Amino acid sequence: MTGTGRDGDPETGPDRTATGPDGPAPDDVTEPASEPTAPTEPHDPDMTETETTETTEATETAGAGVPPEAAEEFEGPRRRARRERAERRAARDRAMAIEQARREAKRRAIAGAIDPTKSVSRGAVRGLKVLMWSALASVLAVALGLLLYFTPIMSARNIEISGLAAIPQEEVRTAAAVAPGTPLLQVDTDAVAERVATIRRVATARVQREYPSTLKISIVERVPVVVKDYPDGPHLFDRDGVDFATGPAPLALPYLDADNPGPKDPATRAALDVMMALPPDVAAQVGRIAAPSVASITLTLTDGRVVVWGTDDRTQEKALKLAALLTQPGNTYDVSSPDLPTVK
Repeated sequence: MTGTGRDGDPETGPDRTATGPDGPAPDDVTEPASEPTAPTEPHDPDMTETETTETTEATETAGAGVPPEAAEEFEGPRRRARRERAERRAARDRAMAIEQARREAKRRAIAGAIDPTKSVSRGAVRGLKVLMWSALASVLAVALGLLLYFTPIMSARNIEISGLAAIPQEEVRTAAAVAPGTPLLQVDTDAVAERVATIRRVATARVQREYPSTLKISIVERVPVVVKDYPDGPHLFDRDGVDFATGPAPLALPYLDADNPGPKDPATRAALDVMMALPPDVAAQVGRIAAPSVASITLTLTDGRVVVWGTDDRTQEKALKLAALLTQPGNTYDVSSPDLPTVK
């Protein structure tokens, strides 16, 4: 133990250690561990300052080691009433939160059922729009068609006829039978073409609408290839064997000698095929063609020379051989066998 000497200097005396009844005390004395502090309750804004102080005291008491059962017996009327109010307030807040969640879920369910943007996909909306515009376009097209069909806005005020050579225009107009002012959409072009084609000289007829007010009729006339004498006069036949006209025959046409001339007669068709295969300069020299049968065809030229043609096969080869043989002098030219043509 340290003391003070005479001169005020510290002096060292014998060590004196305090002893207790049980013996010397230990050099280091361990302090008891501090007890855990009870958690502080959150501050309730509805509590008064006095209630806050009492709550703090209750917390300290609980932290001092008082059991919960003893704490409940220890709390006074005010503290119990305050606890009951807090419990009621928590229960009320929980009930309000549950009710609010139920209302929100109900509102979302109703909104999802009636909201078209959620119940209908974008593709469906796009499809509905396309369908709507298509229906509108169809209605407008039908309305426009009815307007043009029943009103004279676009009517047949002009009838143009092309391709005529020997047929009078008035004959074609009469056969067409289209009244002026008829709406173009009411004109049956196929029916008009069929009526025009009944004219004997017409080979083909085509009828077209040209808006706003023109009906165009295009005609191809039949061209005579051969002529045949009949009691009522010469009859003209085209390349198909159709007897389409009666009257004076052109000077350049050859006469046809056939028993039953017509489009369905094989001998007539064979003779016409021969005439169509000849080069123009050779065809111009033919004055008569005899076809008693398909296998016996003979040509007589305007100068009296005779061409033995034979059958109607290899017609193109025979036509070329004949063109070469006619440059040679002779009276009879036989091309019935194009491999061995002869001149006599």
